[in-house]
Amino acid sequence: MKEKELISIGKIVGTYGYQGMVRIMPLTNFPERFKELKTVILWHNGKGSKVIVEAARSYKESFLLKLQGINSMEAAKDYHNALLKIEESQLYPLPPGHYYHFQLQGLSVYDEEKGFLGELTEVLETGANDVYVVQSPGYGEILLPAIKDVIREINLEEKIIRVRLLPGLIDSTGG
Repeated sequence: MKEKELISIGKIVGTYGYQGMVRIMPLTNFPERFKELKTVILWHNGKGSKVIVEAARSYKESFLLKLQGINSMEAAKDYHNALLKIEESQLYPLPPGHYYHFQLQGLSVYDEEKGFLGELTEVLETGANDVYVVQSPGYGEILLPAIKDVIREINLEEKIIRVRLLPGLIDSTGG
């Protein structure tokens, strides 16, 4: 089981009680998934192991999980900052036109006029819309707002994103 094939859905940020419950900070847009989890991959110290989720409930802005094999507060403390991961097949389906960030990272970005711009390396979440960070050999770092006027097509099969640059998005003196 390779880490890059797994998706992080939560991080252990603390303990709760003396029975080994862990407090989870959700790293997912679907935090309700924690109440439905039967198993999860516990990623700790560079290794992953599948564990059974014995109990789960919401708690303030986080979730409390009882994971099989973690039966005391001391044992739970050993997993501080460990990640909870799932396989891609366990992802919730998204509506058409919506994508998980990991699906977009590494895609080649092409402008209608300038051609190849570079590779999408990161997705920044802002209040209004996401921003795609593209590393470009010709223009350096390009920040593309993820809006319909700019993002024209995303094709996961071809691993490309077609865009229409708005004036001022890149320095016209570059490449």
